[in-house]
Amino acid sequence: MPAHDEQLASFRRSIDNIDAALIHMLAERFRITQAVGEYKARVTLPPADPGREARQIARLRGLAEEAQLDPEFSEKFLRFIIEEVIRHHERAASNSSIT
Repeated sequence: MPAHDEQLASFRRSIDNIDAALIHMLAERFRITQAVGEYKARVTLPPADPGREARQIARLRGLAEEAQLDPEFSEKFLRFIIEEVIRHHERAASNSSIT
């Protein structure tokens, strides 16, 4: 392989840009879910909503299939995010009950 492969470098720049966009989108998603957690704590709703979670997983599995992305991977990824969001909501609920 040449010392500098321009095609590979171009692919990697694209990957780097996509990774940066993913981080920014996740940050925005978590800002919004943080507000949801604070709201749920304030109005005493449970941190988790299994019905919504199931609907979201089904919806995003369908989107993954349409995008030719492995739906199993997308579900694992979404479940990881959901678990983190619930953890944040539980923290918000416990902080709300302290005050």
